[in-house]
Amino acid sequence: MPIPASSSARCRLAVCFLFLLTLTRLPAAPVVTEWKPLFKGIDYLTGTNSQSGGDFNNRMVAHVLRINLTDPDIRLLPTPRHTNYVANSSETQGRTVSQFVKAYGVQVAVNANFFSPEEYYLPEGTAMRVDGLSISDGNPVSPANFSRAACVLFDAANVGRIVHTNWPAVSTNGVLNAIAGDYPLVVRGVNIGRQYLNQGGFIHATNPRTALGLSEDGKTLFLMCIDGRQDHSAGALDYETGAWMLLVGAHDAVNLDGGGSATMAMLGSTGQAVRLNYSSAVADSGRERTVGSHFGVYAKPIESFVGNLAVSVEDEAATITWTTSAAANAFVEYGPTESLGQTSTVSSAAGTNQSIRLNGLTPGTGYYFRAVSVAVGDGQRHESLLQFLTTTRTVTATEVIPLNAQWRFTSADVSAENWTAPGYSDSGWNGPGPGILWSYTRAGDPPLPLDLLGTRMDGNPATGFPYVTYYFRTHFTAASAATGSSLAFNGYLDDGAVFYLNGHELHRFRVPEAPEEILNTTIANAFPCGGDANCLDTFTVQSGVSDHLVVGDNVLAVEVHNYSARSPDITFGFAVSLEQPVPTTPPTLTIAINGTQAVLNWTGGNFTLQSADSPAGPWNNVSGPVTSGPYPVPDSPTLRFFRLNR
Repeated sequence: MPIPASSSARCRLAVCFLFLLTLTRLPAAPVVTEWKPLFKGIDYLTGTNSQSGGDFNNRMVAHVLRINLTDPDIRLLPTPRHTNYVANSSETQGRTVSQFVKAYGVQVAVNANFFSPEEYYLPEGTAMRVDGLSISDGNPVSPANFSRAACVLFDAANVGRIVHTNWPAVSTNGVLNAIAGDYPLVVRGVNIGRQYLNQGGFIHATNPRTALGLSEDGKTLFLMCIDGRQDHSAGALDYETGAWMLLVGAHDAVNLDGGGSATMAMLGSTGQAVRLNYSSAVADSGRERTVGSHFGVYAKPIESFVGNLAVSVEDEAATITWTTSAAANAFVEYGPTESLGQTSTVSSAAGTNQSIRLNGLTPGTGYYFRAVSVAVGDGQRHESLLQFLTTTRTVTATEVIPLNAQWRFTSADVSAENWTAPGYSDSGWNGPGPGILWSYTRAGDPPLPLDLLGTRMDGNPATGFPYVTYYFRTHFTAASAATGSSLAFNGYLDDGAVFYLNGHELHRFRVPEAPEEILNTTIANAFPCGGDANCLDTFTVQSGVSDHLVVGDNVLAVEVHNYSARSPDITFGFAVSLEQPVPTTPPTLTIAINGTQAVLNWTGGNFTLQSADSPAGPWNNVSGPVTSGPYPVPDSPTLRFFRLNR
């Protein structure tokens, strides 16, 4: 129907006014990196949004994998069926995403379908039930259902398609692999995420996200994780996730399982998984969540100047070897963060077999690194992808606090007192009582291993619930206070805590990070195992232990905080072991003469043989490198000197 002139004029005015509003808003465009090849057919980029505006109103960091489904070496792998498969019960084996990458050797993976049980930190291999459609390499794992109705299907040629509402379920004839999303985000190039804004529910709030998208022709796959619940990235709403998907090239997209489970990992050259995103669960607890559904991708390595990267780690050193396609010099850039910051010495001789040893590393510590070679012919720099290694840590472990240790405890607010100090008098506190200590205000037994129950603590009569905060103190004896000591904790905690050693804060666990002040009213910012302390919390604290540990009597003080003032339970009980480094025994280098042949041998491991023309050096690794004897010394017309280096 034609629009009357007066109505048309009003429409033009409205459009003009809307345009002026858009100009004044000046929304900030997100910043994305260039696509970086990780493997043949798999590229990676990150996107950031530091300002609000337009389709992006939360600060966030997105991690995206772009997978060329037409590459003949690309293979897809949703989580395979459990070896003892039982439909609707034991369908898959639970693993973290990193464990899945290592177990199946896929090059990249993310978490996929919802699953149960939804406890966060179950052991690897725990039987899981997948929620919604899942097919792995042609084998049905889980049927479609109406609650997880968005699904992604791939045929034998890896061509993908998204069924936005798969209920009633479409036929899976010819489908080789499939996973289910929770709901669609992008439908035929249109972001529909805003329709969820008024639906409520935790899933539609600002959260970490895992999402999957496809190009219009179904030949390019996008896997995305958006960091959340952290200072650098708050997380995303549904329409923001859809906007990221459109930005990187997806034509259709679905939201998979996200939240603290949102994890993206790749297989590093060392055979270990390397997380690409910053999981909120890891930031909170130091551990990835165990999930029942994953989506992995196999790919071949990229042919490059630098190849065959391998790593051998020790307590205080690491040897990194690789090959180059032409003669080159070599060095390694490394450091505790992705910014690196340290550089090894440069190899003294150019060749195609490279070996660099990093000395002076900290035992039991992770380091990022990249191998770098500079070609002799043209001086061009070539480097590996960023990699990650963890040094070993040889220690003796002595249990100093058993799980049923005696603790003094109080629910009184002592936060203004020096209650963590060794000399503080806790004689007016309750106890001592054996762990596990707990308070539970519902009927029946608390949700804990009943054979481990120790001391029951009173709740708050004014509220009918446990107090928000309880305070604990116990003593232990240390025979040594060696540099590099650590405390290993293994026990049950509901919900968060701060640990102190001899009056000094040692570690925060599921509570606000420093420098935020912890008060008596502070609540935990996460909870374990769906809210019940019936699975183990395990972590090791090294930083600060050597500084505050003393020979003889030590005091461990802990304040435990509930997740809510109306939570019906609170739990605390840890076994603590004192771990101390094993002293290194200096090696003994010997020489034996067998006729005209000199043979070197030595005691001890983790040493590299070096040689020089004079005791003043320069010293160079013997070609190999040689890390164990016996070593027959080659004939030489000149005097040679040998030593061992670690």
